[in-house]
Amino acid sequence: MAVSVVRRQHINGWLFIAPALVLLGIFMIYPIVWSLWMSFQTGRGMAFSFGGLANIERLTQDGVFLRALSNTMIFLVVQVPIMIVLALLFAVALNDTKLWGRSFFRTAIFLPCVTSLVAYAVLFKSMFGAEGVINAGLGLVGFRPIPWLTDPFWAKVLIILAITWRWTGYNMIFYLAAMQNIDRSIYEAARIDGVPPWARFWYLTLPMLKPVILFTTVISTIGTLQLFDEPYNITQGGPSDATLTLSYYIYNLTFRFMPSFGYSATVSWVIVVLVGILSFAQFMVARDRTARR
Repeated sequence: MAVSVVRRQHINGWLFIAPALVLLGIFMIYPIVWSLWMSFQTGRGMAFSFGGLANIERLTQDGVFLRALSNTMIFLVVQVPIMIVLALLFAVALNDTKLWGRSFFRTAIFLPCVTSLVAYAVLFKSMFGAEGVINAGLGLVGFRPIPWLTDPFWAKVLIILAITWRWTGYNMIFYLAAMQNIDRSIYEAARIDGVPPWARFWYLTLPMLKPVILFTTVISTIGTLQLFDEPYNITQGGPSDATLTLSYYIYNLTFRFMPSFGYSATVSWVIVVLVGILSFAQFMVARDRTARR
């Protein structure tokens, strides 16, 4: 009798989660498997056939892909550390109970990440245009206008500024929440012992924020490797593919140029491999020394 009741409970449990499993299978697992199969297909449009490793060989000879990969890695190496450091500094400042207007500044810094993407992209494109308010302000203080949208270097800088403006507040919230969960008595004991503020931050705050820093670094890395919205809406990948990213290149291969579904699937799996390698490397670097032993 008891066995049948337990079995019935197991069956009921599986019945409850069955709809979710079916949806996950249809909309997540099946597309992943399909894209992996498509990455070995060659051809244009729907006329494709098995090509083995031809798409991988094509990657090594594709100058546009190499440019997109280079741009993506530049955004990753430059923008993610800047954003993480800024988010950490903002969190430290806004965690000070003596700071006036903390609620206002928290809201103001967090607000960009919930702002409409299209609205803020149009705003950035207008502000940093040839006759935009940024160049007008630079002219007032004696500087020449900067070709934000037409020069490859400054276009990259503009994309980095846009991403940093949008996502710094998002990471700041994680650090702020983690700091508020740290026992205040730890800081009080350090203060009584005469530990200066910089040492309290370096030897107390940072080690206790290590798991959160790892988490934000990983999700920021994944988001940057998938970067699409800002280059598409602000610079359209230009000038001369200077802001073309891997995700934008996948979009071009799939929708803008003659569809090459197999090759675009191969490029998408490059992102998957990069995410896996970099995430694993970050976890290995962030391991405690005791865990290594």
